[in-house]
Amino acid sequence: MLWSDPENEPPEELRDMQKMLRRLGVLMALAMVLAMIVTGLS
Repeated sequence: MLWSDPENEPPEELRDMQKMLRRLGVLMALAMVLAMIVTGLS
């Protein structure tokens, strides 16, 4: 880490991407659970 680097403040784009990825991860987890329930019922 360089001295000139800002204090642990990621750029706005990166923060937005992280938020989106987190949402995507939650959606994927929910989809997997749903798929397991559906396959378990059939």
